[in-house]
Parts: sequence; C-alpha cells; structure tokens
Amino acid sequence: MEEHGSLLGDAVPMLGFALASVLVFRRLGLGATLGFLVAGALVGPHILGLVHDAEGKMGIAELGIALLLFLVGLELSPSRLWRMRKDIFGLGLLQVVACGLAIVGIVAVGTDVSIEAVIALGLPLALSSTAQVLPMLQSAGRLRTPLGEKAFAILLFQDLSLIPLITITAAMSRNPESTKPVQLTEWLAWAFGMPAPLSTPGWLLAIYTLTAIIGLVAVGRYGLRPLFRLIGNLGEREMFVFAGLFTVIAASALMVWLGLSAALGAFVAGVMLADSPYRHELEADVEPFRSILLGLFFLAIGMTLNLGAIASHPFFVIGMAIAVIIAKTAIIMGLGMLFGMKRRSAFALGVLLSQGGEFGFVLFAQAQAARLVEGEAASLFGAIVTLSMATTPFLMMLTQKLRAEPEPSAEGLDGPSHDGSNAIVVGYGRFGQTVAQMLIVQKIPVTLVDTDVEMIQVAGDFGMKVYYGDGTRIDILRQAGAADAELLLFCQDGDGLDTELLEAIHHAFPKATIFVRAYDRRSVMKMRGAPVGGIVRELMESAVMMGRMAMEAVGVDGQEIDRTEAEYRRRDYARLQLQKETGDIRAGRDGAITQASMAEAQVLDLEATG
Repeated sequence: MEEHGSLLGDAVPMLGFALASVLVFRRLGLGATLGFLVAGALVGPHILGLVHDAEGKMGIAELGIALLLFLVGLELSPSRLWRMRKDIFGLGLLQVVACGLAIVGIVAVGTDVSIEAVIALGLPLALSSTAQVLPMLQSAGRLRTPLGEKAFAILLFQDLSLIPLITITAAMSRNPESTKPVQLTEWLAWAFGMPAPLSTPGWLLAIYTLTAIIGLVAVGRYGLRPLFRLIGNLGEREMFVFAGLFTVIAASALMVWLGLSAALGAFVAGVMLADSPYRHELEADVEPFRSILLGLFFLAIGMTLNLGAIASHPFFVIGMAIAVIIAKTAIIMGLGMLFGMKRRSAFALGVLLSQGGEFGFVLFAQAQAARLVEGEAASLFGAIVTLSMATTPFLMMLTQKLRAEPEPSAEGLDGPSHDGSNAIVVGYGRFGQTVAQMLIVQKIPVTLVDTDVEMIQVAGDFGMKVYYGDGTRIDILRQAGAADAELLLFCQDGDGLDTELLEAIHHAFPKATIFVRAYDRRSVMKMRGAPVGGIVRELMESAVMMGRMAMEAVGVDGQEIDRTEAEYRRRDYARLQLQKETGDIRAGRDGAITQASMAEAQVLDLEATG
C-alpha cells in the first residue's frame, strides 16, 4: 500500500506540472520537449522536491525511446534502409568521428582532467537526442523529407555507435572488477541465461549485435507475422496492443541482455514488420504509449538536472554547452554540404542535431562506474547535455529565416506576350496542366500564365513555355493576347475571383468565353451572376468518380449507379442555385443527402405504394 500510494503521489505532481507546462510552452510555440524538461526540474528534488527517484523513473521512461524507434522502423522498409546506406554509414560515421574529436579537444582545453576522462566525457557529446529530434521532425511532417532522412541516418548510426563507445570506456576502465580477465565460468553462466559479462570484448559485442539482428529478422518473418495474422483473423483488437508491446519490449530486452542499445532492438523489430499488412494497426496501437513514455522520459531528465552543480559552476556549464552547440552545428553543416545538401538545408541539419543526447547520460554513468570521472563531473556534463537539449527549440525558432530556402526569383523570366494563341490558361498547376494538355491535343494554341516561379522552371524542364505574370490583371491578360483569344480559363488555386472582377474581364475581352475553377461552394457563391461559360468545383468530378467506383466495388448495378449520380447532381444543383440566390451557405439544407433524409424518403415511397 505504501508503494502504491507513493506511485500515485508522484504521478499527481508529475502529470499536473507536465500538463500545465506543456500547454504554456506549446502556446508560446516552444514545443512540448522544453515544457517537459521545465516541469521535471520544478517537481524534482532541486526546486520543489515533490518527486524523487528520477533514476528509477528514467529506467521506465526509456521504454518511450524504444517505442519511438519501433514506430520509425515501421516507416522504413529494408529496401529504403538499403537506399539510405550511404547516409547511415558515410554521413553518420563522419559525424560521430568528427564531432567526437572536436568536442574531445574542447573538453581538453576547458578542463584539467586526465586524457582518459577527457575522452570519456567528450565522445558522448557527439551524440544527439533521438528522443527530441524525431518527434520534432514528425510533428513538422518532415521525417520523410531529404532533411529528415539525413537526420535519421545520423541518429541511427549514433545508436549503433553506442557499442564502440561503451567498449572504449571499458578499455580505459580503472575499476578492477571490469578489467579482470573473463573466466570460463562466466561464459558458461552467460550461455545458460545470465547477462553478458561486463568485460565483453568489442569484437564479440559486434558479433552479438549481428547475430541478434539476424535472429530478430528471422523471428519477425517466421514467427511474428503468423502471430499477427492469427490475431487479425480472431478480430481481437486488444491483442494487437499486447502483441505490439511484447514485440518492442522483447526485442529491446534482448539487446540490453547482450549489453547493447535497447533502442536498436526496437528499431530492428519495427523494420522487420515494415512490409507487413499490420503496420498501420501497430502504429495506431503503440503511438499513445510512445507519447506518454517519451513525456515521462523528459520529465525524468529535468528531475536529474543537478541545479546545485550548475549553480556552483554556471559559466563552465553554459560555456561548454555553447561550445558544443557551435561545434556540432558547424561540423554537421559542413558534412551535409559535402553530401550534396544545399547550404541552408545543411545549416538546418546542424542546428537540429546540435544538442547532446540521452545516451550521454548512459555513457557518463559508464565512465563513472569505470572510475574515469567523479560523480560531480558526471553531473556537470549531464547538465551540459540537458541545457543543450533545452536550447534546441529556441534555436530552431531563432534561425527559422536563416534556414528557410529563399523564394525563387522571377528575375529573367519572360512576361506574357501575344503569340496568337486562341486560349489563355491562367495557373499551370495540377488543374491547369490537365486543361491545357487536352486543348493542345486538339491543336488549339494555348498561352500559359502563372506566378509560381518554381513551377515555371519545372515546366520549362518538360518543354512547356509558361509566362510569368498575374493572370487576373487585365493589363497582363491584354499583354498575353486576350483581346483576340476565344477562351480564358482561370485554373489557379484559391478563391480570389468574384463577380465584379469577372465582369471587368468580360467587359475588356467580350470575344472570349470565360471558364473558372472554383475552390468550393462558397467560391461559386462569390461568382453568382458572373458572365462565365462555366464554373467547375475543383474536386466535384473526381469525388463523383470515386463514388461510382465505390458502388461498383460492392456490386451496385450500372443503371442504378447512373440513377444515383443523376439524383445527387440534381439535388446538388438545386441547393447551389438556392445558395447563390440567397447568398446563404445554409440555404437548401433540407435538400442535402443524409442518412436521415434518405430513410424518410424511403418511408414516403413505401406509403405512396401502399
């Protein structure tokens, strides 16, 4: 009961402060991660002292990182990973080595500890925070972009590099218990189920890693997929949750048992299920657990922040954090440009990965256990990692203009000219391209006008001449030859056209029939009474086509499908006419097709037929 009460007693302030802090920081546009860190620091032992045992909670919360890597693995099929091999083993390797050496040099200059301690404290700072960077990329929808793939490749190699970094720390150890030769009895004990010995050589750890990955892939293909197929056939959705969590925890536990990274095991488990038909179900089931546990992880990091150590050495902690951020940003930016990234994108990659990472805490603990550093030094460098993580949301905000690619310049692009075309298409996007190409098939000369510089350049690569200009301006249309054209087709995005503008265009060019692409019903209402030959709602016809295809798929008769389409079009046209006449979007709502209205109509039909 006492333990139960203690758990509830800790949960209330942690969740309460986290909720309030994250809401405030998200409202300020600073991101949830910083909110969790601040909430953890507030409830932790160094400020309010409401919650203790941060290390114990960190052990549970690290499962959140494993779940995050599992979800990322679900997005990466083996073929896509193979395509990224150059970035993973090229860019990732160079990043860890170059940043590690540079930061070791910075630590050597800024401290007066032994060379072993310098290496043990400097190399971990080369690693970045997977738990912070990947959610940032996911929330921004940039995980599958070139920038996101480069960042993920580096983070994945950093996870792999945890093995050699632990090996380096063990090789320098001053702890007699971790440096003594491995006895035969230890290996026999390990073979029969005991954890791997602490003094496992690096080459043997590599063999364990390769064997474990191959074993996980085999189990996934020949064991897990049949299991998920069975669960799917039974229709037990709750069992998907159990099976998904079991997969992540078992794969992570196997790696930890071998002395490796739990996140690596979870990632491999995700990859081996990436091509399975159950991927989306697993994503939906695991995502809530991932969100909760990652929040708990950052809360625990905030609680472990030793504010007393920072207060006693504030300039050292702040200065070292700034030096690490600058060094990593510059090196990663340079490496990104070396691997073909544009300067601004490479700078964005550098800022994104400029912080220390959660594996730094693991490696500092290893260094302390190996008697390479004192506890105070491990706390100080843990504070450096935490401070660098806290700066990332601010840096991403402050450098937004520097990271953004400049808008393409219209300099050097031709304005429209009268080239004798019979039709002028304004807007050469996905809608205008189809319209223009159909006219070209009928050998109708077309003049294309758009304001999207990038689209104009891409169209030029495909052999299409698109002029630069605002095609809703009468002077630009006149310059393009609208006075002699028979067709004016406005195919641009948005709803910038209205009756007044279209009347002015018709008055200026009375010979031309005007056709307009409308965004939605409201856009059509804005153009009521306009002198146009036709208005097409941009998604209307494609939606009708999908509706027909859906009815065909469930076996509806062809004549009945035609009748249904005609009935929908009749009702939709009647509603739209009433909306245009009244200017009220809610007009004609009684004619809208709903399940209730169709059920009422069916009852009336039955009564009529007696």
